Amino acid sequence: MILPIVAYGHPVLRQVAGDIDKEYPGLQQLVADMWETMYNSNGVGLAAPQINRSIRLFVVDSQQILENMEPDERKEYPNDNGFKGAFFNARIVETNGDDWPYNEGCLSIPKIREDVLRPEEITIEYLDENFLPQKATFNGITARVIQHEYDHIDGKLFIDYIKPLKRKLLKGKLDDISKGKVRVDYRMAFAK
Repeated sequence: MILPIVAYGHPVLRQVAGDIDKEYPGLQQLVADMWETMYNSNGVGLAAPQINRSIRLFVVDSQQILENMEPDERKEYPNDNGFKGAFFNARIVETNGDDWPYNEGCLSIPKIREDVLRPEEITIEYLDENFLPQKATFNGITARVIQHEYDHIDGKLFIDYIKPLKRKLLKGKLDDISKGKVRVDYRMAFAK
């Protein structure tokens, strides 16, 4: 089922999400719904807070970004093969490398894109879809997508990383989004 995506301004996007266990009600269906919702809205990642669930769960498919890159751009990420999977109760344990800029957007903040600096490599511990413990290192675009989604479960948004002056210039657009004055081709839920 395609779920509505929570828009900027909704309080759930600013909450630090709680851990869950494999007994969480309807968990397999929730993950399936998140994949369907993400692909329906042309996203490459989706966190549970974006569908109004304050739990530490997100899904990522960075393979589609890499597959759609021009060959010259793809060469910039030689060690990034992409990743598709779900992350439960994730914790970033280490970041490495230089911070590098990339133009990010967010399904909860439609029609706004900004350059965000993030570390080029992360190591993360999480439970996979079978609730088996994993520890993995990701780099390039995949590391960026994971960091973006991870921020959602910590109550952060990509706009938190941009300079105050730029945020001030975006205030009108952000206010419009929070009031529901935005047109997108996917379902959204707005704060009341």
